[in-house]
This record gives sequence, C-alpha cells and structure tokens, in this order.
Amino acid sequence: MSSQAPHSIIMIRPANFGYNVETAKSNSFQNSLESNNIESTVLAEFDGMVRALRSAGIAVDVYDDSPLPIKPDAVFPNNWFSTHPDGKIITYPMLAENRRLERRQDIIETLTNHYQYSSILDWTHHENEQRFLEGTGSIIFDHIHKTAYACESPRTDIKLLEQLCAKIGYLPISFQSHGLDGTAIYHTNVMLSIGEDIALVCAESIPFEMEKRLLLKALKKHHKVIELDFSQMNQFACNCLEVERKDQKNALVMSTTAKNSLRIDQIEKIEDYLEIVAVTIPTIETIGGGSARCMMAGIHLKK
Repeated sequence: MSSQAPHSIIMIRPANFGYNVETAKSNSFQNSLESNNIESTVLAEFDGMVRALRSAGIAVDVYDDSPLPIKPDAVFPNNWFSTHPDGKIITYPMLAENRRLERRQDIIETLTNHYQYSSILDWTHHENEQRFLEGTGSIIFDHIHKTAYACESPRTDIKLLEQLCAKIGYLPISFQSHGLDGTAIYHTNVMLSIGEDIALVCAESIPFEMEKRLLLKALKKHHKVIELDFSQMNQFACNCLEVERKDQKNALVMSTTAKNSLRIDQIEKIEDYLEIVAVTIPTIETIGGGSARCMMAGIHLKK
C-alpha cells in the first residue's frame, strides 16, 4: 500500500518574499500589505513554523532561497515539483513566469542521490503551449487509491491533468470550484485536503450539483469527510497536509488562522484520527495567498 502522508518535507526559506503582481491576477486570496518590517516578520514566521514542525517530530529539510533572481513566492515549493511513493519526481508547468525561476536542480539532485528517487517526469515544456498544472496546488493526490483530484482554473488545465494521470496510472476526478464572487478557485489545495483517513473539503464552493455529488461520493468511499464552509476555506482551513512524525504517527499541519476557524466538533472529528499541529504564519498567508500546505513539499521516500 502506498503511503499517503509524506515521511518528511522540504521548505524554502525566502530571500525576497512579497506581493506577487503576476500571480495576483488569478489568486484572489492575495492581499498587499504596507509594512517596513515584512521581511523580518516573514522570516520569523517561517523559522517559527520550522521549529513547531520539528518539535512535533516532523522531519524538515530547509533550503535557502537565493537572493537573485527575485522570487516572491519561493516559500511555496509544492507548485513546481511533487514526489511520489513509487519513486517518481514530477516537475510542472507554471502560469507566472517569475515563479518558473523557483525550480531548483540542486533539490532534484538531492532527491535522486539521497532519497532513491529514480524517475523524473518533466512536464515543464507545456509552458510553451500555455498549458499549466501547478503541482500539489493544482492536484490533490490520493496515493493509496491512485486518484487525482483537481478543480479547473487558469493554473490547472484539466486535459493536461488527464494526460498526466494516464501516464502515472491514476484516475482523474475534476470539477469546478468558485469563490463567493464567482471566480475560479486558483488551486485545488485551497478547498480540498486528503489524508489517509480523513478529507477536508469546501463542497459548497462547487457550483454544479452533479460535480459536487460525484466528488463527495468519491471521497466518502475511503475517507471520513469533514465539510467546511466558505468562511473557513477563506481562512485556509482546507490548506493543510497530513505528515508522518518520527514516531510514525501522523499529524495534520495547518495554520493557526485555519485552526481558529474550525468549530469544536470539527476539531474533535479531526483529532479522532490525528493531532493538529498549528503554525502561526498570518503575514505569509495574507500577502502570499497560500498557507501551511503551500509551504511544504512532501517527500515520500526515506533516505
């Protein structure tokens, strides 16, 4: 059986975090903040998250972002590559040109040399066709049941998803997902998270009833489904990741903002299966438009 929760994670310590004008066109979760201390605040949030994860027994490898070229979203590495329990690494085509600069050959070499990843599937050439699929932002993989979930957006080409799934032997399940203003949710991992036993989903963001029913049916086949509302989604409650700890028990990593949006009964349902590890990253969330899950690239093989 494939492991759904990664054994460890990679995080990128940002050098020039900031409001990304290029990505804001499709990410309604981003907000510009005026502050003279953003850099120090963001680094404090990042370092605090790393400490919290390590204190919870989660293995974290940290890479420093390079100062040049400037990469305002380097802190979100899960969009340019993903790793898989069968030894694959996939690199992805990304919509914003300044995000393509985030790709790190040194990280790929570390994964192949020290984690025994043996197969690299490079899909970045689809950028030349203006077709995009942004890693585990666009795709929520259920590795155990060989299923890949995605909501269509400017960053998520469903035909490309289907081609990838045919290549790696996964069943694609796609749907529409919109915010309250009717715009497409930019990344699936904002409205859906799938672990080994539970799934968190903002089903009310799916405007078409048939797609909603089909998604919930697929999720409920293998998972305890916890439905969240628009307000909770907007506070990143679905943007979380189940990760293995060193004691081989799993934890659900989410932001403090996300956890505080949950009702007591929802927290209790999660804690029937997992400990929640909450990290405090409000500046990164507000400016970057992504939360804890976006900051973690999962590694499924051990050294």
